[in-house]
Amino acid sequence: MGTCELIDTFPAFLTCWAKAREKHLDDQIESWATDYMAPWPELLRKQIEDYSGQHLDWQQVAREKVFPYLEERLPQMHQAQQNLLALSEPIYAKAQQALGFDSQAIFFIYVGIGCGAGWATMLDRTPSVLFGLENIAESGWSSPEALKGLIAHEIAHLAHHIWRRRHGKSIGSEAWWQLYEEGVAEYGESLIFNSATRHHTSGGQSDWLNWCRDHKQWLAAKFVQTVDAGKPVTPFFGSWYDICGRSETGYFLGYEAIEAMARRLTLREIALLDDPGLHLRPILEEWISAGEQSRSGE
Repeated sequence: MGTCELIDTFPAFLTCWAKAREKHLDDQIESWATDYMAPWPELLRKQIEDYSGQHLDWQQVAREKVFPYLEERLPQMHQAQQNLLALSEPIYAKAQQALGFDSQAIFFIYVGIGCGAGWATMLDRTPSVLFGLENIAESGWSSPEALKGLIAHEIAHLAHHIWRRRHGKSIGSEAWWQLYEEGVAEYGESLIFNSATRHHTSGGQSDWLNWCRDHKQWLAAKFVQTVDAGKPVTPFFGSWYDICGRSETGYFLGYEAIEAMARRLTLREIALLDDPGLHLRPILEEWISAGEQSRSGE
């Protein structure tokens, strides 16, 4: 069974922040990039490229969304760091057994520029999970219970990517792919713990799951309309966006759709699909139709 190597960069961030906290905002960002991130250039490059791929200025995002809040979020980041160190290795071992995959991995604990609380990717040609303490603290996911779900979710992403690479399958990026990928990870999270655990219900969204269930057909219709209009589906997935005050509702839709597919396919079979939109769209359209029939019968 593969092991995960933990790389904890938080002590290095604290050393950097102790010198930078009283500086001007732009100087803090410069210190973050040139001082703190210096030993991990690939990690820095990946974050900057993530924003450039979205046609965003990473420094502007850092200036507006991240650095003004770092000081007040330090206690939550500290808590998250300690819980990640304690939980990551045992959950990785459990996940490999539950999902049926075997791979070495690197887990990075770092303070980034808002690229995500968790990010399954390749770093230095090694399957890696990047845990952004700044986003974890912002989302209110520093507790052990929330982090168990987040860790499992990202490991499920990792397993998905590993399976596809081993079978020569590509990794997509369009709207239906995002719904599919997040759905696989949400469903994998539930399999790892043998329960319908959702880390999204932690933090400030305690009613998230009930609200999503009550608005399932409406969310499905809104998602399909958004895709058909050629608009970005970011409001369904980004933590800085919301739909009716609830963020990341696309994770709910993805889970529900993958759960429906899992009644006839294994998770690995689902993970190797070539065109997920061909499978997901009919499921969402069935929900929409059922909702319309229900309303017409009222």
